[in-house]
Amino acid sequence: MYSKLKEQMSAKRYYSALKTMEQLENVYFPRVSQYRFCQLMIENLPKLREDIKEISMSDLKDFLESIRKHSDKIGETAMKQAQQQKTFSVALQKQNNVKFGKNMYINDRIPEERNEIVLKQTFEEEDASEEEVLTVQDLVDFSPVYRCLHIYSVLGDEETFENYYRKQRKKQARLVLQPQSNMHETVDGYRRYFTQIVGFFVVEDHILHVTQGLVTRAYTDELWNMALSKIIAVLRAHSSYCTDPDLVLELKNLIVIFADTLQGYGFPVNRLFDLLFEIRDQYNETLLKKWAAVFRDIFEEDNYSPIPVVNEEEYKIVISKFPFQDPDLEKQSFPKKFPMSQSVPRIYIQVKEFIYASLQFSESLHRSSTEIDDMLRKSTNLLLTRTLNSCLLNLIRKPHIGLTELVQIIINTTHLEQACKYLEDFITNITNISQETVHTTRLYGLSTFKDARHAAEGEIYTKLNQKIDEFVQLADYDWTMSEPDGRASGYLMDLINFLRSIFQVFTHLPGKVAQTACMSACQHLSTSLMQMLLDNELKQISMGAIQQFNLDVIQCELFASSEPVPGFQGDTLQLAFIDLRQLLDLFMVWDWSTYLADYGQPASKYLRVNPNTALTLLEKMKDTNKKNNIFAQFRKNDRDKQKLIETVMKQLRSLVNGMSQHT
Repeated sequence: MYSKLKEQMSAKRYYSALKTMEQLENVYFPRVSQYRFCQLMIENLPKLREDIKEISMSDLKDFLESIRKHSDKIGETAMKQAQQQKTFSVALQKQNNVKFGKNMYINDRIPEERNEIVLKQTFEEEDASEEEVLTVQDLVDFSPVYRCLHIYSVLGDEETFENYYRKQRKKQARLVLQPQSNMHETVDGYRRYFTQIVGFFVVEDHILHVTQGLVTRAYTDELWNMALSKIIAVLRAHSSYCTDPDLVLELKNLIVIFADTLQGYGFPVNRLFDLLFEIRDQYNETLLKKWAAVFRDIFEEDNYSPIPVVNEEEYKIVISKFPFQDPDLEKQSFPKKFPMSQSVPRIYIQVKEFIYASLQFSESLHRSSTEIDDMLRKSTNLLLTRTLNSCLLNLIRKPHIGLTELVQIIINTTHLEQACKYLEDFITNITNISQETVHTTRLYGLSTFKDARHAAEGEIYTKLNQKIDEFVQLADYDWTMSEPDGRASGYLMDLINFLRSIFQVFTHLPGKVAQTACMSACQHLSTSLMQMLLDNELKQISMGAIQQFNLDVIQCELFASSEPVPGFQGDTLQLAFIDLRQLLDLFMVWDWSTYLADYGQPASKYLRVNPNTALTLLEKMKDTNKKNNIFAQFRKNDRDKQKLIETVMKQLRSLVNGMSQHT
């Protein structure tokens, strides 16, 4: 029997050897214990038992090293199987959607036959993969664990074995959960991290189910909760470095497969899906940055001219890209032009592309269609109100964007605003939400494009005034001329011609923008001319210069009365020059008695003439008294008239003082 024990030890049949030892101790040794050879055998058994413990422990260490090396392969296999199962389920779902008249993507309808082909391929892939499916037992030899557990059980030292095994596995868990410092740089870095963790827990799950008490559900749950906290902290930190939306999307897909795989083994993964919501916000931020660059390029490449089409084919291409409906344009013969420029259909397409990109992340998050629909609307709102709005405002403020371009931008925003309802329908279609569903979130495109339009309108008024200032700076009056030239100044005629041509472009603007711009321009011109007369640097003005200036103001009035922009009632536009007109009439007619008598009366002929303005101008004319000007002939004819002027100035000063005291 002892010889048999030796053979079993040599053959590494340690469990049988332990059973033989039990037989020797309990049955045979008691019969011959008085013999010396028997005593030697009895003394040798504890040593043999220790040898068996050491050998089996050594085998266990080899096993632990082996599963540490193979855990990524085990995890990779488990994740692949989970992914195949998911692919099959999605294909089945798509077929059901088609059968019930639903589809995930508008404008990309998949015929039923094509769906069946997709499903058939999936089935074939499943069948093919079934032959290659490897279980954890195929990849890892668990016999050292079983043997070691049996041996320690027989030796009555099971607790030592369990403690050692769990302690070593916890150490391995900590190593597995420690990521590479550059993990966030590539998707492969994340994949290795996940496969090792999955491999670790697949082994633990297997040990849980095939051994009695080596690990317990409470132990694996505790280990998983510790691991989950670490995983979430690692992913939160590493994903924050990522600026590439494609990489973030791949990370999301990996996390979903990782979560689905471990959920299949009974581990709770809700916290991972909560983390995905955090990462989703970050994904949207990276998308918004990417699309900001896309929008900038589109605006940079636009020519800001209406889209021309020469035939039906070109016309259809444009309306296939952008939802434009205009019966009047349809009736027109070719060649014809769409009102918007080429950036409009391109922006519309890119907003849809953004929605698709955003949807890609929202899929597989174990959320309802209504929640996904709501998430898509919120992210699209951010794109419109923040990214597109910012790009539009930056574009509008660029120095090289002229008045014609600003007019086209306003027209463009009107058409983009009208397209928002089509974007809402587009989101509804791709998320399979019924039309009756009350959406918690609406698209704010309306406010975005209105804001941009107001900014563009403000910029039009500013740039128009700047242009008027450029022309006015070219004015070169001889303020001491004795007689007028008999024709309006060249700079002013050029300015009026410019205004006529620019207001023709403005007729395409929506609402009252053109009228507001025209009124603003006339008021600014009137103010600029008045400032020219009252400029402190200008010390002397002759009556000839006043008459020449009057010729220019007459041209301004004629321009205003010619209705450069339709929609003004009566002489509304001419009223922009009323202050100048009354001031010039007062000086040319020299009607001071009427002015002073009627001052302050609502029906006064010179109601718009401020006494301070009149006094300032009169003083400029008085300063030329010593030089040959209008006052010289008054002196010759009647020296009393000089006194009259002094009296007028005195009365004007008293009016000015009265106004200041009243104020």
